[in-house]
Amino acid sequence: MATIGFHASHELYPPSALLDHMRRAEPAGFGPGMCSDHLHPWTPSQGQSGYSFAWLGAALQATRLSLGTICCPVFRYHPAVVAQAAATLAEMFPGRFWLALGTGQALNEHVTGQAWPPKPERRALVREAADVIRALWRGEAVTRRGRIRVEAARVYSRPETPPLLFGAATTPETAGWVGSWADGLLTVNTDADTMRRVVEAFHGGGGEGKPMYLQVMTGYDPDEGRAWQAAAENWPVAVLGQEHLQNLETPEQFAAACGAVRPADLRAKQVRISSDLGRHVAWLQADLALGFERIFLYTISGNPERFIDAFGEKVLPACQAGGGR
Repeated sequence: MATIGFHASHELYPPSALLDHMRRAEPAGFGPGMCSDHLHPWTPSQGQSGYSFAWLGAALQATRLSLGTICCPVFRYHPAVVAQAAATLAEMFPGRFWLALGTGQALNEHVTGQAWPPKPERRALVREAADVIRALWRGEAVTRRGRIRVEAARVYSRPETPPLLFGAATTPETAGWVGSWADGLLTVNTDADTMRRVVEAFHGGGGEGKPMYLQVMTGYDPDEGRAWQAAAENWPVAVLGQEHLQNLETPEQFAAACGAVRPADLRAKQVRISSDLGRHVAWLQADLALGFERIFLYTISGNPERFIDAFGEKVLPACQAGGGR
């Protein structure tokens, strides 16, 4: 059965606050949870960047929720390190942790000093990293000297059942590729036509019958104007395309590329901001109709406590009544 969960945005709030948000989300009725994995925030004004794997251990202990994250396993991290971190969480909290792999952003990955390759090469690296991670989860001693170099690595502390390994995709082309190797798809909300094509490509690439997870950028405030203004201040990068999102290197570069973002700029990007909770229900029901098993909401209009309470009272029950949970 599909569930609606809460996304903890490490770019916007300190790890301690995000832990409080997750504790609040569980009794409010949110099902699973997930978090971002950033070394830097998108812009200096966002101002935070907690370490995801440390935070996940605390959040899994503090709640009964299933939790996961998405990371790039080939630049800032080595796949053997990712495999060990994920195995530790999955061993301590059986059946409650999942992991998604993506090709990353230079914002977080450039800090190791490696060259930032074009996306086709990054995809090849991630694909090899996935093989390394799975082999280590099986308890194998791994040595590889391909694009990814591994020397006699082995993970000794492992769960009985490895966590699901998802692949991240924002385009139909990448979704088809993810379908060929991943246990499931993680994608982000966009216009309805693109989302349908992403789902179809994932199924056509080998993902038929595999779970699909969706991250949904959303904003709510009882005052419509205040909701849009807060979103423009908190998440100006919503106006940028993938070329900027993947290749700019510093928060300062992102701030310069965004410029002075106005609510009208976000409206042009079809960002889901509304004071009407019924409209949020309709958006989510349309997502659920596409077959997403889990939907993770991250709020960009501030006051996450009010967001959690309002959605727990009005939105989640309505989606459940419509077959959504």
